[in-house]
Amino acid sequence: MTILPTVRAPGKLFIAGEYAVVETGMPAILVALDRFVTVSITASKDYGSIISKQYQGKLIWQREGNKMVFDNRDNPFQYILTAIQLTEEYAQQQNAQLKLFHLRVDSQLDSADGKKYGLGSSAAVTVATVKAVCQFYHLNVNKEIIFKIAAIAHLNVQQNGSLGDIAASVYGGWIAYHTFDKEWLKFQENNVTLSELVHMPWPSLSVQQLTPPPELQLVIGWTGSPASTSHLVDRIEQFKHRQVQQYQAFLTASKQCLNRMIAGFIQHNLTVIQKEITINRQLLQHLAALSGVSIETPLLTAMCQSAHIINAVAKTSGAGGGDCGIVIANKHQDLQPMLTMWQKDGIEQLPLHVQRIEE
Repeated sequence: MTILPTVRAPGKLFIAGEYAVVETGMPAILVALDRFVTVSITASKDYGSIISKQYQGKLIWQREGNKMVFDNRDNPFQYILTAIQLTEEYAQQQNAQLKLFHLRVDSQLDSADGKKYGLGSSAAVTVATVKAVCQFYHLNVNKEIIFKIAAIAHLNVQQNGSLGDIAASVYGGWIAYHTFDKEWLKFQENNVTLSELVHMPWPSLSVQQLTPPPELQLVIGWTGSPASTSHLVDRIEQFKHRQVQQYQAFLTASKQCLNRMIAGFIQHNLTVIQKEITINRQLLQHLAALSGVSIETPLLTAMCQSAHIINAVAKTSGAGGGDCGIVIANKHQDLQPMLTMWQKDGIEQLPLHVQRIEE
């Protein structure tokens, strides 16, 4: 029995650029964190299976020719299945012979009692599955190819979003991410092979590793209220078509803010980064007011205000509506006055650190 090494993919948080980043070429900054989805594959002869503690179940599958066939297609394994199917499509185009296997998934991205922290578990499980299947078939792939296969798989399931969480999970560390043209991708999917598609340059796609200033400290607070990113993004999509001019003004301001923030990282200037974090928070607050979408909940507002006590800055992370907020502080500042307020308000500090990924 062939047992391959376990692969893993980290969770993520958005630092800045949310909502605007779903549009082609728009920038965002994300960070990969040291909580992981792990995937292992074992070769099999009689049938294949997918087992996941995260989804509390087991799925049995067979092959009919080169197709994976399931007894029950309405299941919670959609991201895993789509990732397998696309990666195997790529494998076939590299002349690999498809096989049966058992795939096991374990996740640290939710708490032991099932609390969801908003760390991008669907992206991480997609990335880890792609990496594991590529390894199983001995495919020679780099981070860019893994990103592209995982991005297509994730987009096929979720239908919206920026895919920045996929990029963070693939590349690790701090990244500046610019979204690719998703309409171009849809057109190409119908006209070229997957192998051709992942080797093409994707219009507007850019992933740049960033190095934070040495004194920068990232603190993460969880409000205990999980949010649905896809539903919140859908509601902003509706606003975008109702108020085109105001939405375009938001995009322009967000791009300018993120470009200044990225420059702050390149210059290792914490003051610039903190200033732009505050501006990005204000842009998101204005977007929420215009659209009626609750991005910054009262508890996230309290979290942001508490950062001022230690001369730090804070904002929501990701789609908002609950989940996590981030604080950008100086390492020399005493966090305790802020953390005392968090404890009083019921905000949990998540003991997470930035996760780098080597080639």
